[in-house]
Amino acid sequence: MGEQLWCVVGARESFARAIQAAKWSGFACSLSADETREGDAVRAGLSRSAAEVLAVIGDLDLADDDRCRFVLQLLEHEAAHQGQLIRYLYGLRLPIPTGWQARYALT
Repeated sequence: MGEQLWCVVGARESFARAIQAAKWSGFACSLSADETREGDAVRAGLSRSAAEVLAVIGDLDLADDDRCRFVLQLLEHEAAHQGQLIRYLYGLRLPIPTGWQARYALT
């Protein structure tokens, strides 16, 4: 599951740069392979990358189609990973977060 979250963090960081610059400059993730096995590092990466995205989209001009397209692509990416993570949780018989259970009728 750490590798899934590595991809989420990297996509957030990469799309934040793309939204800011209005052009894609490639994928990069600040988490190392070793850090994907460290819960604190992954949690910090998720929090940091979420803050980066929120800061960038807070200043977004909704008339800018290129930047808005990157926001939608990031949303699609996040949704895909959430579905994959839910499958992992079911497959590994791990508890599903209460908020997800209620929101997506996963009880």
